[in-house]
Amino acid sequence: MTDDKKKTAHLNRRQALMMMGAAGAGLMTPMTIGRDRAFAANADASGQIVLAFSQEPTVFNPLMPHIEVDEGLYYAVYDPLFDFDAEGGFFPILAAEVPSVANGGISADGLSWRVKLKEGVTWHDGTPFTAEDVKFSLELTMDPDFRSFRSTGYKFMRDITVVSETELTWTMSEPFAPMAAILASTYMVPKHVFDGVEDKNATILNTAPIGTGPFKFKNRMAGDHIELEANADYHMDGPFLKTLIIKYVPDLNVMYTQFKSGDIDVIGLQYIQPDHLAEAEKLPGKVVEVAGKATFESIGFNMMRPQFQDKAVRQALYMALDKTSIIDALYYGVPTPTETYMPQQSYYFNENLPKHEFNIEKANALLDEAGWVKGADGIREKDGVRLSFSNSTTAGNHLREQAQQFIQQTFAMVGAEMTIKNLPAAVMWGDYWMNSEFDSVVVGLNTLAGADPDTSDYFMSTMSPALGGSGQNTFAYQNPKVDELLVAGARDFVPEERKAIYEEIQAVIREDLPFLPMFQYAVIKGWKDDVEGPAPNINNRIDTWNVREWKRS
Repeated sequence: MTDDKKKTAHLNRRQALMMMGAAGAGLMTPMTIGRDRAFAANADASGQIVLAFSQEPTVFNPLMPHIEVDEGLYYAVYDPLFDFDAEGGFFPILAAEVPSVANGGISADGLSWRVKLKEGVTWHDGTPFTAEDVKFSLELTMDPDFRSFRSTGYKFMRDITVVSETELTWTMSEPFAPMAAILASTYMVPKHVFDGVEDKNATILNTAPIGTGPFKFKNRMAGDHIELEANADYHMDGPFLKTLIIKYVPDLNVMYTQFKSGDIDVIGLQYIQPDHLAEAEKLPGKVVEVAGKATFESIGFNMMRPQFQDKAVRQALYMALDKTSIIDALYYGVPTPTETYMPQQSYYFNENLPKHEFNIEKANALLDEAGWVKGADGIREKDGVRLSFSNSTTAGNHLREQAQQFIQQTFAMVGAEMTIKNLPAAVMWGDYWMNSEFDSVVVGLNTLAGADPDTSDYFMSTMSPALGGSGQNTFAYQNPKVDELLVAGARDFVPEERKAIYEEIQAVIREDLPFLPMFQYAVIKGWKDDVEGPAPNINNRIDTWNVREWKRS
């Protein structure tokens, strides 16, 4: 096949992706309450599915700091009060109904909340699920001695009161528009397993999770797989599978080979890599689809490192990043270049951001002007600081590893020395990532709360664990203007007004470049054609959002 034919094929895939991403994406319009859902009695569970991830889930308590792959387990074992469907609306899970102004669950000013729960729900160990568990889960996130995944939103909660076993209320100290979206990604944990435990960071949940979800934890073989079994007492329709195996395959080529051979039923995070797409589309007995995601790929900086505290350095490195060649040569043109963390399908996406320019000459001139002088070895230095740093990502992600080598070469052309320091996934995305122990990373992130545009957890100055905060700001990014805008956006309930605020946030971050945005994900998903249920949902971070519905035909 000629290069011209290849380019044409890739453009068609990209165009198809854009069409698919635009059709039915919940992020296209402001968030609404989803349709009512009725659930049938539990089905007789049968069959088994082997779901593969390139990383091993390691954080089993869903209220502790975690990454996307951990949520692949949470959706199977735990439940939130409600969640986002693929259209961006809410649907109830543990809640009897999604609270709203219309049904009296939320006051018109957004300050008073009332949540009604389903009756008859039990934890996997048979203990009844009650409003006390919800109160405990919400208050645990605010416990200063607990390593919380998120404090955004919860800190505004006051007077959480249990009215009955199936009802609780609270007030908000100030209006907070993203609160419902944050609750949709808050999994409930059982209060009784914390009874008598002095260190709430170390409970049985860390090794043997107990939830209310469609599957029970059965066993784990570290480094290989987790086995889950059907929860026969599940409170929603399903599960339809007797067994769900979450298998870890860190080498993406090996993962694809196992999918091709039939050892894997569903290929999940990091999915089929673009260099295998042409073959994958022709595999017999397989369904292969390209789907847009809210995740974006970037080179993230640890802003505590002196090399990156000069904005001229970050801007010059962006000019030295040939992301178009990386996308076309390594990713076969499948993902879409981006200048922001906001998905292009979002109502809040800023389409007027400056376009990236790959220009080695301008990058060198910018560094010269900023006083970074090349030494005898060709590496720049300023005030005793060498422009030398490591870059890390998941070992075994061969496309990222190839991208790193390419980036290393173009960065060297502007006098920046980038050494590659890749780590196994469990190490890379553990304390090394969470506590900002890295210099720079190649990372994929979804910073949104479902369909809501709030990104306080990732970009608010107070949300950096390395600086004493409780959040996901592992870049240790600090900008008072962004802080001010995030507060304003969270207080505003008018979509048109919020849009202007979040567009400005994107503009400030694009100017600051705490990370170098590369592309919005277009992932290639695959499963055997006798598997029913997997469905794209740009409003959730991982595929298992509806695993309760998966089945073998």
